[in-house]
Amino acid sequence: MFSIYAVSAARGEIALCPAPGVFGTYAADVELIRDWAPAMVISMTQVDELQYFGASGLGADVQSIGADFEALPTCDYGVLNATTETQWPHVARRASEYLREGRRVLVHCRGGCGRSGMVVLRLLIELGEDPTAALVRLRAVRPCAVETDAQLQWAFHGRA
Repeated sequence: MFSIYAVSAARGEIALCPAPGVFGTYAADVELIRDWAPAMVISMTQVDELQYFGASGLGADVQSIGADFEALPTCDYGVLNATTETQWPHVARRASEYLREGRRVLVHCRGGCGRSGMVVLRLLIELGEDPTAALVRLRAVRPCAVETDAQLQWAFHGRA
C-alpha cells in the first residue's frame, strides 16, 4: 500500500514514500501526493525503475500539481554517484529553504526505505539535527529507513 511517512523538519515536514505505482495504481498514488501538497519531490529512482512501474511521467505530473521535481537517480541499495553528488548541494539547498519556510518535501525511491531514507536523514542533519537522534526519529515512523552501512555513512557524513 502506498503511504507517506512524514517527520517535522525545521518549520515544515519532510517525508519518504515508495514510488507511485509500486504498491498501488499510479494515478491513485499521484493523487495522494497531490493531497499531501509537497513543495518539492525528490526522486531517487532510476529511469528504468520508473518505467517498469508505469511512473515515467512522474516529473511532469508532480510539476502539474505545482511542486518542484528533482531526480537524483541512484542504484537500489546505493548512494549518490559522481553525477548525482554534484547535483546534491543545489537540491539540498532548495529542499532546506522549503522546509525553513514551513513547507513540505517528499522523497521517494522504489520501496520508500533505503535511498529515500538516506536523503531524508541527510537533510535533517543538514538542518542541524543530531545525526543519531534524527535516525531514531526517522525510524520511529519508517523502521526500514536507511538500509545499508554505505547509506548511513553518506547520510551522516555526505560520503559513503
